[in-house]
Amino acid sequence: MMLSRELVPIWNDMSTPRRFYPPTSLLRAFEAAARSQSFTLAARELNLTQSAVSRQIGALEDMLGAALFHREKQKVRLTLAGAAYAREIREALTRISSATLGFRANPTSGSLHLAVLPLFAARWLAPRLPAFAAAHPDITVNLTTRLTPFDFRADTVDAAIHFGQSDWPGADAARLMTETVLPVCTPLLKARLGLATPADLAAAPLLHLTSRPDAWERWFGAMAIDAGQVRGMLLDQFTLVLEVARAGLGVALLPGFLIAPELASGELVEVVDAPATGADAYHFVWPHTHQAHRPLEFFRSWIIAEARRSTDPRPPLTSN
Repeated sequence: MMLSRELVPIWNDMSTPRRFYPPTSLLRAFEAAARSQSFTLAARELNLTQSAVSRQIGALEDMLGAALFHREKQKVRLTLAGAAYAREIREALTRISSATLGFRANPTSGSLHLAVLPLFAARWLAPRLPAFAAAHPDITVNLTTRLTPFDFRADTVDAAIHFGQSDWPGADAARLMTETVLPVCTPLLKARLGLATPADLAAAPLLHLTSRPDAWERWFGAMAIDAGQVRGMLLDQFTLVLEVARAGLGVALLPGFLIAPELASGELVEVVDAPATGADAYHFVWPHTHQAHRPLEFFRSWIIAEARRSTDPRPPLTSN
């Protein structure tokens, strides 16, 4: 930790030697050539001549003191070090582009870049965002859907809505809500399989979410049922689980507040009256470094208040 504290003022003072800041024009030429593996295609993309791109990459190699490409007759290919450098530069240029786009979209007050789970964003957050926009017209909220865990040290987001526990290193978290999951399927599948009790589901085709591989085991545990080894189709997104359930291919365990439209229309029905909720919850998470970011402060207060107003109509049955 001592090393980290010592490095902060060095970076903030921008005292890093200028030789470590190549001109953006050289980096753009290199990134385009690295992506296309062609100086000619890079020149066409950047509206330059092939010789101009070659000179820019040569100038960058002179600054770095090493070759970025192997030149083989009329072809070029990245060196191993060049490929690693290309990945870093591509990410840096993307960050610069995103920051510039965000500033141009709202230069007077700023914006909030938020990572959020896809189904939660579509079903719960998006319908409520107009209220935030009306209350804070000078703040732009940019959404990025995220299925994999996020890392504030690497991701270009100001905050995230995460499901799980609240212990994120280097970040603060505000608990938003728990979720009550319901076993649901189409009315036709329920009738065809004769599903009437929780125990009946042990032999039913079950739909599993890769990010919650033990969800069905925990549900059966909450029902005091020994289902043995549960099997079924494995899917990587809640949205896919929902669509496959709507297609009648299996029984899904889904958050009730996210499938209200399907329940109201009758497309999906509760297989049995046996909701359950666990210890995990939705959290609004932000890094310590963004504590005083004005858009984040307003959005955090707003979403906490919204979550408190949002209640699941089903009484939960707590699982261990």
